[in-house]
Amino acid sequence: MNIAFFLLPKAEVITLTQEATLRQTLEKMEHHRYTAVPILDDKGGYAATVTEGDLLWFMKNENLSFEQTHRVSLSEVPMRVRLKPVRIDANMEDLISLAKMQNFVPVVDDMNRFIGIVRRSDIIDYCAKGLFRGKEETAAVKE
Repeated sequence: MNIAFFLLPKAEVITLTQEATLRQTLEKMEHHRYTAVPILDDKGGYAATVTEGDLLWFMKNENLSFEQTHRVSLSEVPMRVRLKPVRIDANMEDLISLAKMQNFVPVVDDMNRFIGIVRRSDIIDYCAKGLFRGKEETAAVKE
């Protein structure tokens, strides 16, 4: 199965740049109800993923109030976990192994430009359909 089948294209993905402020990041995440958002570099490549935990720990460790968040750029926030992207030509096994550990998998093209994400929920739905289809076929053979 080609992973492009699962791809949510870049145009439909909420992303941030490293120049975004902490306040912009928090507001965007709250508005869209996301717990993690991909960060793109100035060339459109995948740079990292920022999570609510990254923001929370940074604010705690720097003793920042919400009122101060407009002064801090996202590039100053350390990312605790590096989500690994996959190339568009990756196989399903690679995609599934990454999706076990993260809510979405960033997808890049052969020039390492960000082209979208694959959501873990879409992979689970696909696997569940295959599992249930397999059970139905087994039941039909037994009859």
